[in-house]
Amino acid sequence: MDIGLLVIAVIATALIFDFTNGFHDTANAMATSIATGALRPKVAVALSAVLNLAGAFLSVQVAKTISSGIVSDTMITPAVIFGGLLGAIIWNLLTWFLGLPSSSSHALFGGLIGAAWIAAGPTAVNFGKIVEKILVPAVASPLIAGIVAMIATWISYRMTRNADPETNKKGFRYGQTVTACLVSLAHGTGDAQKTMGVITLTLVTAGMLPSGSIPPLWVILSAAVAMALGTYAGGWRIIRTMGKGITEIESPQGFAAETSAATTLLLSSHLGFALSSTHVVSGSVVGVGLGRRLSEVRWSVAGQMVLAWGLTLPAAAAVGAGGAALTSLGTPGVIGAGAFAAILGAGLYLASRRNPVTPNNINEEPAAGRSEKPAAAVAS
Repeated sequence: MDIGLLVIAVIATALIFDFTNGFHDTANAMATSIATGALRPKVAVALSAVLNLAGAFLSVQVAKTISSGIVSDTMITPAVIFGGLLGAIIWNLLTWFLGLPSSSSHALFGGLIGAAWIAAGPTAVNFGKIVEKILVPAVASPLIAGIVAMIATWISYRMTRNADPETNKKGFRYGQTVTACLVSLAHGTGDAQKTMGVITLTLVTAGMLPSGSIPPLWVILSAAVAMALGTYAGGWRIIRTMGKGITEIESPQGFAAETSAATTLLLSSHLGFALSSTHVVSGSVVGVGLGRRLSEVRWSVAGQMVLAWGLTLPAAAAVGAGGAALTSLGTPGVIGAGAFAAILGAGLYLASRRNPVTPNNINEEPAAGRSEKPAAAVAS
Protein backbone atom coordinates (compact mmCIF):
# COMPACT_ATOMS: atom_id res chain seq x y z
CA MET A 1 0.00 0.00 0.00
CA ASP A 2 1.20 3.50 -0.81
CA ILE A 3 2.76 5.06 2.31
CA GLY A 4 0.61 8.17 1.98
CA LEU A 5 -2.61 6.16 1.86
CA LEU A 6 -1.43 4.02 4.76
CA VAL A 7 -0.69 7.07 6.89
CA ILE A 8 -4.16 8.46 6.12
CA ALA A 9 -5.70 5.11 7.11
CA VAL A 10 -3.75 5.05 10.37
CA ILE A 11 -4.72 8.64 11.23
CA ALA A 12 -8.38 7.88 10.53
CA THR A 13 -8.18 4.76 12.69
CA ALA A 14 -6.50 6.74 15.49
CA LEU A 15 -9.36 9.25 15.41
CA ILE A 16 -11.88 6.38 15.53
CA PHE A 17 -10.06 5.11 18.62
CA ASP A 18 -10.25 8.65 20.03
CA PHE A 19 -14.02 8.65 19.43
CA THR A 20 -14.41 5.32 21.25
CA ASN A 21 -12.21 6.67 24.04
CA GLY A 22 -14.59 9.61 24.38
CA PHE A 23 -17.81 7.63 24.79
CA HIS A 24 -16.04 4.90 26.77
CA ASP A 25 -14.76 7.42 29.31
CA THR A 26 -17.69 9.86 29.57
CA ALA A 27 -18.57 8.01 32.77
CA ASN A 28 -15.31 9.10 34.37
CA ALA A 29 -16.38 12.73 34.39
CA MET A 30 -20.13 12.63 34.68
CA ALA A 31 -21.33 9.35 36.21
CA THR A 32 -21.42 10.61 39.80
CA SER A 33 -23.12 13.90 38.86
CA ILE A 34 -25.77 12.03 36.88
CA ALA A 35 -26.26 9.48 39.69
CA THR A 36 -26.86 12.20 42.31
CA GLY A 37 -29.07 14.30 40.04
CA ALA A 38 -26.67 17.24 40.01
CA LEU A 39 -26.79 17.26 36.20
CA ARG A 40 -29.31 15.89 33.73
CA PRO A 41 -27.78 13.13 31.55
CA LYS A 42 -27.86 14.93 28.20
CA VAL A 43 -26.68 18.21 29.72
CA ALA A 44 -23.86 16.35 31.45
CA VAL A 45 -22.48 14.74 28.30
CA ALA A 46 -22.76 17.97 26.30
CA LEU A 47 -20.88 19.89 28.98
CA SER A 48 -18.28 17.14 29.22
CA ALA A 49 -17.78 17.20 25.44
CA VAL A 50 -17.06 20.94 25.40
CA LEU A 51 -14.58 20.68 28.27
CA ASN A 52 -12.86 17.64 26.77
CA LEU A 53 -12.35 19.75 23.65
CA ALA A 54 -10.87 22.60 25.68
CA GLY A 55 -8.70 20.33 27.84
CA ALA A 56 -6.93 18.88 24.82
CA PHE A 57 -5.13 22.18 24.27
CA LEU A 58 -3.66 22.48 27.78
CA SER A 59 -0.64 20.16 27.55
CA VAL A 60 1.36 17.87 25.25
CA GLN A 61 3.56 16.11 27.83
CA VAL A 62 1.61 12.83 27.69
CA ALA A 63 1.63 12.94 23.88
CA LYS A 64 5.42 13.13 23.96
CA THR A 65 5.51 10.08 26.25
CA ILE A 66 3.44 8.12 23.71
CA SER A 67 5.22 9.31 20.56
CA SER A 68 8.78 8.83 21.76
CA GLY A 69 8.81 6.79 24.96
CA ILE A 70 6.88 3.52 24.79
CA VAL A 71 7.95 1.92 21.51
CA SER A 72 10.92 2.67 19.25
CA ASP A 73 9.96 4.99 16.40
CA THR A 74 12.90 3.67 14.37
CA MET A 75 11.87 -0.01 14.46
CA ILE A 76 8.19 0.11 13.54
CA THR A 77 6.09 1.30 10.61
CA PRO A 78 2.65 2.91 10.20
CA ALA A 79 1.26 -0.55 9.39
CA VAL A 80 2.37 -1.78 12.82
CA ILE A 81 0.68 1.18 14.51
CA PHE A 82 -2.49 0.39 12.53
CA GLY A 83 -2.52 -3.13 13.97
CA GLY A 84 -2.01 -1.78 17.50
CA LEU A 85 -4.88 0.67 17.13
CA LEU A 86 -7.22 -2.12 16.05
CA GLY A 87 -6.37 -4.00 19.24
CA ALA A 88 -7.26 -0.94 21.33
CA ILE A 89 -10.52 -0.28 19.49
CA ILE A 90 -11.72 -3.89 19.75
CA TRP A 91 -11.03 -4.00 23.50
CA ASN A 92 -12.79 -0.64 24.01
CA LEU A 93 -15.89 -1.83 22.18
CA LEU A 94 -15.98 -5.16 24.01
CA THR A 95 -15.71 -3.59 27.48
CA TRP A 96 -18.26 -0.90 26.54
CA PHE A 97 -20.69 -3.64 25.51
CA LEU A 98 -20.16 -5.37 28.87
CA GLY A 99 -20.50 -2.06 30.74
CA LEU A 100 -17.05 -2.40 32.31
CA PRO A 101 -15.09 0.79 33.03
CA SER A 102 -11.76 -0.52 31.74
CA SER A 103 -8.91 1.74 30.64
CA SER A 104 -8.91 3.07 27.08
CA SER A 105 -5.38 4.27 27.75
CA HIS A 106 -4.11 0.83 28.66
CA ALA A 107 -5.93 -0.66 25.69
CA LEU A 108 -3.96 1.71 23.48
CA PHE A 109 -0.66 0.96 25.21
CA GLY A 110 -1.30 -2.78 25.05
CA GLY A 111 -2.19 -2.65 21.36
CA LEU A 112 0.97 -0.72 20.51
CA ILE A 113 3.19 -2.96 22.65
CA GLY A 114 1.83 -6.18 21.15
CA ALA A 115 2.06 -4.86 17.59
CA ALA A 116 5.61 -3.56 18.02
CA TRP A 117 6.76 -6.80 19.68
CA ILE A 118 5.38 -9.09 16.98
CA ALA A 119 6.72 -6.87 14.18
CA ALA A 120 10.19 -5.96 15.46
CA GLY A 121 10.87 -8.03 18.57
CA PRO A 122 11.04 -7.11 22.29
CA THR A 123 13.83 -4.57 21.69
CA ALA A 124 11.22 -2.34 20.00
CA VAL A 125 9.46 -1.94 23.36
CA ASN A 126 10.84 0.41 26.03
CA PHE A 127 10.00 -1.64 29.11
CA GLY A 128 11.71 0.77 31.51
CA LYS A 129 9.52 3.64 30.36
CA ILE A 130 6.43 1.41 30.51
CA VAL A 131 7.11 0.54 34.15
CA GLU A 132 7.91 4.14 35.09
CA LYS A 133 5.18 5.97 33.20
CA ILE A 134 2.38 3.38 32.98
CA LEU A 135 2.52 0.35 35.32
CA VAL A 136 3.57 2.05 38.57
CA PRO A 137 1.07 4.91 38.12
CA ALA A 138 -1.62 2.36 37.19
CA VAL A 139 -1.28 0.72 40.60
CA ALA A 140 -0.66 3.86 42.63
CA SER A 141 -3.22 6.24 41.11
CA PRO A 142 -6.49 4.48 42.07
CA LEU A 143 -5.15 3.83 45.57
CA ILE A 144 -4.13 7.46 46.07
CA ALA A 145 -7.33 8.82 44.55
CA GLY A 146 -9.41 6.39 46.63
CA ILE A 147 -7.71 7.32 49.91
CA VAL A 148 -8.05 11.04 49.20
CA ALA A 149 -11.72 10.61 48.25
CA MET A 150 -12.41 8.53 51.37
CA ILE A 151 -10.90 11.18 53.64
CA ALA A 152 -12.67 14.00 51.77
CA THR A 153 -16.01 12.19 52.12
CA TRP A 154 -15.54 11.66 55.85
CA ILE A 155 -14.65 15.34 56.32
CA SER A 156 -17.61 16.49 54.19
CA TYR A 157 -20.11 14.54 56.27
CA ARG A 158 -18.52 15.61 59.55
CA MET A 159 -18.54 19.29 58.62
CA THR A 160 -22.16 19.27 57.45
CA ARG A 161 -23.73 16.83 59.91
CA ASN A 162 -25.78 19.61 61.57
CA ALA A 163 -26.79 21.36 58.35
CA ASP A 164 -30.27 21.24 56.86
CA PRO A 165 -30.33 18.15 54.62
CA GLU A 166 -31.97 19.82 51.64
CA THR A 167 -29.72 22.87 51.79
CA ASN A 168 -26.73 20.59 52.18
CA LYS A 169 -27.74 18.50 49.15
CA LYS A 170 -28.34 21.59 47.02
CA GLY A 171 -24.96 23.08 47.92
CA PHE A 172 -23.03 19.92 47.12
CA ARG A 173 -24.88 19.54 43.82
CA TYR A 174 -23.72 23.01 42.79
CA GLY A 175 -20.22 22.00 43.84
CA GLN A 176 -20.50 18.83 41.76
CA THR A 177 -21.23 20.84 38.65
CA VAL A 178 -17.86 22.56 39.08
CA THR A 179 -15.89 19.45 39.98
CA ALA A 180 -17.44 17.38 37.16
CA CYS A 181 -16.32 20.10 34.75
CA LEU A 182 -12.80 19.86 36.16
CA VAL A 183 -12.75 16.08 35.62
CA SER A 184 -13.89 16.57 32.02
CA LEU A 185 -11.17 19.16 31.49
CA ALA A 186 -8.63 16.78 33.02
CA HIS A 187 -9.83 13.91 30.83
CA GLY A 188 -9.40 15.99 27.69
CA THR A 189 -5.96 17.07 28.84
CA GLY A 190 -4.77 13.51 29.45
CA ASP A 191 -6.63 11.20 27.09
CA ALA A 192 -6.81 13.27 23.91
CA GLN A 193 -3.03 13.55 24.13
CA LYS A 194 -2.71 9.79 23.73
CA THR A 195 -4.24 9.92 20.28
CA MET A 196 -2.11 12.97 19.46
CA GLY A 197 0.93 10.93 20.44
CA VAL A 198 -0.08 7.99 18.23
CA ILE A 199 -0.65 10.21 15.20
CA THR A 200 2.66 11.97 15.80
CA LEU A 201 4.38 8.58 16.13
CA THR A 202 2.84 7.57 12.80
CA LEU A 203 4.14 10.70 11.09
CA VAL A 204 7.61 10.10 12.56
CA THR A 205 7.75 6.47 11.41
CA ALA A 206 6.64 7.57 7.93
CA GLY A 207 9.45 10.13 7.78
CA MET A 208 7.05 13.08 7.75
CA LEU A 209 8.24 14.48 11.09
CA PRO A 210 11.60 14.27 12.87
CA SER A 211 11.95 12.02 15.91
CA GLY A 212 11.00 13.75 19.15
CA SER A 213 8.51 16.13 17.50
CA ILE A 214 5.57 17.52 19.43
CA PRO A 215 2.09 17.16 17.88
CA PRO A 216 1.35 19.72 15.13
CA LEU A 217 -1.63 22.00 15.67
CA TRP A 218 -3.84 20.10 13.20
CA VAL A 219 -3.17 16.88 15.13
CA ILE A 220 -4.16 18.53 18.41
CA LEU A 221 -7.32 19.98 16.88
CA SER A 222 -8.44 16.75 15.18
CA ALA A 223 -7.84 14.67 18.31
CA ALA A 224 -9.72 17.20 20.44
CA VAL A 225 -12.73 17.19 18.11
CA ALA A 226 -12.87 13.38 17.86
CA MET A 227 -12.70 13.07 21.64
CA ALA A 228 -15.45 15.66 22.11
CA LEU A 229 -17.77 13.98 19.58
CA GLY A 230 -17.27 10.60 21.25
CA THR A 231 -17.98 12.12 24.66
CA TYR A 232 -21.19 13.68 23.39
CA ALA A 233 -22.32 10.28 22.08
CA GLY A 234 -22.49 9.22 25.73
CA GLY A 235 -21.25 5.88 27.04
CA TRP A 236 -24.47 5.18 28.89
CA ARG A 237 -23.73 1.54 29.70
CA ILE A 238 -20.52 2.42 31.55
CA ILE A 239 -22.05 5.54 33.13
CA ARG A 240 -24.64 3.27 34.77
CA THR A 241 -21.97 0.94 36.15
CA MET A 242 -19.85 3.79 37.49
CA GLY A 243 -22.73 5.79 38.95
CA LYS A 244 -24.92 3.00 40.30
CA GLY A 245 -23.04 -0.28 40.09
CA ILE A 246 -20.21 0.27 42.59
CA THR A 247 -21.99 2.12 45.40
CA GLU A 248 -24.98 4.37 45.98
CA ILE A 249 -23.61 7.90 45.74
CA GLU A 250 -24.93 10.97 47.52
CA SER A 251 -24.02 14.54 46.60
CA PRO A 252 -21.18 14.98 49.16
CA GLN A 253 -19.64 11.73 47.94
CA GLY A 254 -19.92 12.77 44.30
CA PHE A 255 -18.25 16.08 45.10
CA ALA A 256 -15.41 14.33 46.95
CA ALA A 257 -14.88 11.74 44.19
CA GLU A 258 -14.73 14.34 41.42
CA THR A 259 -12.41 16.66 43.37
CA SER A 260 -9.98 13.83 44.08
CA ALA A 261 -10.03 12.56 40.49
CA ALA A 262 -9.63 15.99 38.87
CA THR A 263 -6.67 16.89 41.06
CA THR A 264 -4.89 13.59 40.37
CA LEU A 265 -5.48 13.69 36.61
CA LEU A 266 -4.52 17.32 36.01
CA LEU A 267 -1.31 17.00 38.01
CA SER A 268 -0.28 13.77 36.26
CA SER A 269 -0.94 15.17 32.79
CA HIS A 270 1.46 18.04 33.31
CA LEU A 271 4.10 15.64 34.66
CA GLY A 272 3.79 13.41 31.59
CA PHE A 273 2.36 10.37 33.42
CA ALA A 274 -0.09 8.55 31.17
CA LEU A 275 -2.65 7.75 33.86
CA SER A 276 -5.89 5.99 33.16
CA SER A 277 -8.78 8.30 34.04
CA THR A 278 -10.90 5.17 34.48
CA HIS A 279 -8.59 3.82 37.19
CA VAL A 280 -8.47 7.17 38.97
CA VAL A 281 -12.22 7.80 38.96
CA SER A 282 -13.09 4.20 39.86
CA GLY A 283 -10.68 4.39 42.79
CA SER A 284 -12.32 7.63 43.89
CA VAL A 285 -15.81 6.11 43.71
CA VAL A 286 -14.77 3.13 45.85
CA GLY A 287 -13.11 5.59 48.24
CA VAL A 288 -16.27 7.64 48.73
CA GLY A 289 -18.20 4.45 49.33
CA LEU A 290 -15.80 3.55 52.14
CA GLY A 291 -15.72 7.10 53.49
CA ARG A 292 -19.39 7.28 54.42
CA ARG A 293 -20.69 5.33 57.37
CA LEU A 294 -23.40 2.85 56.39
CA SER A 295 -22.53 3.27 52.73
CA GLU A 296 -22.25 0.13 50.68
CA VAL A 297 -19.61 -0.98 48.21
CA ARG A 298 -20.54 -3.74 45.76
CA TRP A 299 -17.31 -5.64 45.86
CA SER A 300 -18.25 -8.08 43.11
CA VAL A 301 -18.67 -5.18 40.65
CA ALA A 302 -15.42 -3.62 41.85
CA GLY A 303 -13.73 -7.00 41.43
CA GLN A 304 -14.99 -7.32 37.86
CA MET A 305 -13.51 -3.92 37.09
CA VAL A 306 -10.13 -4.80 38.59
CA LEU A 307 -10.13 -8.04 36.58
CA ALA A 308 -10.83 -6.04 33.42
CA TRP A 309 -7.97 -3.67 34.31
CA GLY A 310 -5.58 -6.59 34.68
CA LEU A 311 -6.67 -8.11 31.38
CA THR A 312 -6.60 -4.90 29.36
CA LEU A 313 -2.87 -4.64 28.60
CA PRO A 314 -2.29 -8.31 27.70
CA ALA A 315 -5.62 -8.71 25.85
CA ALA A 316 -5.15 -5.58 23.76
CA ALA A 317 -1.52 -6.59 23.19
CA ALA A 318 -2.64 -9.98 21.88
CA VAL A 319 -5.14 -8.42 19.49
CA GLY A 320 -2.60 -5.77 18.49
CA ALA A 321 -0.06 -8.50 17.78
CA GLY A 322 -2.58 -10.30 15.60
CA GLY A 323 -3.36 -7.08 13.80
CA ALA A 324 0.32 -6.39 13.19
CA ALA A 325 0.82 -9.94 11.89
CA LEU A 326 -1.95 -9.32 9.36
CA THR A 327 -0.79 -5.86 8.32
CA SER A 328 2.71 -7.23 7.73
CA LEU A 329 1.21 -9.14 4.77
CA GLY A 330 0.76 -5.89 2.88
CA THR A 331 -2.37 -4.32 1.44
CA PRO A 332 -4.58 -7.46 1.71
CA GLY A 333 -3.62 -7.82 5.38
CA VAL A 334 -4.35 -4.16 6.17
CA ILE A 335 -7.75 -4.39 4.48
CA GLY A 336 -8.55 -7.72 6.12
CA ALA A 337 -7.62 -6.49 9.61
CA GLY A 338 -9.69 -3.35 9.18
CA ALA A 339 -12.68 -5.30 7.86
CA PHE A 340 -12.55 -7.74 10.80
CA ALA A 341 -12.55 -4.89 13.32
CA ALA A 342 -15.42 -3.14 11.52
CA ILE A 343 -17.58 -6.29 11.42
CA LEU A 344 -16.90 -7.06 15.09
CA GLY A 345 -17.71 -3.48 16.10
CA ALA A 346 -20.96 -3.52 14.14
CA GLY A 347 -21.92 -6.84 15.72
CA LEU A 348 -21.35 -5.54 19.26
CA TYR A 349 -23.37 -2.40 18.52
CA LEU A 350 -26.31 -4.41 17.17
CA ALA A 351 -26.14 -6.76 20.15
CA SER A 352 -26.22 -3.77 22.53
CA ARG A 353 -29.57 -2.67 21.03
CA ARG A 354 -31.25 -5.74 22.54
CA ASN A 355 -30.92 -4.26 26.02
CA PRO A 356 -30.23 -0.56 25.49
CA VAL A 357 -29.09 1.82 28.21
CA THR A 358 -30.29 5.35 27.51
CA PRO A 359 -30.54 8.70 29.34
CA ASN A 360 -34.05 7.63 30.36
CA ASN A 361 -33.00 4.53 32.30
CA ILE A 362 -29.43 5.50 33.20
CA ASN A 363 -30.10 5.73 36.96
CA GLU A 364 -31.58 2.26 37.25
CA GLU A 365 -29.24 -0.12 39.02
CA PRO A 366 -27.46 -2.71 36.86
CA ALA A 367 -28.77 -6.25 37.21
CA ALA A 368 -25.63 -7.28 39.07
CA GLY A 369 -26.15 -4.45 41.52
CA ARG A 370 -29.77 -5.41 42.18
CA SER A 371 -29.08 -9.08 42.75
CA GLU A 372 -26.17 -8.76 45.10
CA LYS A 373 -26.16 -8.09 48.82
CA PRO A 374 -23.35 -5.52 49.15
CA ALA A 375 -20.85 -5.49 51.93
CA ALA A 376 -21.12 -2.60 54.35
CA ALA A 377 -18.30 -0.10 54.29
CA VAL A 378 -15.84 -0.33 57.13
CA ALA A 379 -15.00 3.36 57.54
CA SER A 380 -17.03 5.45 59.96
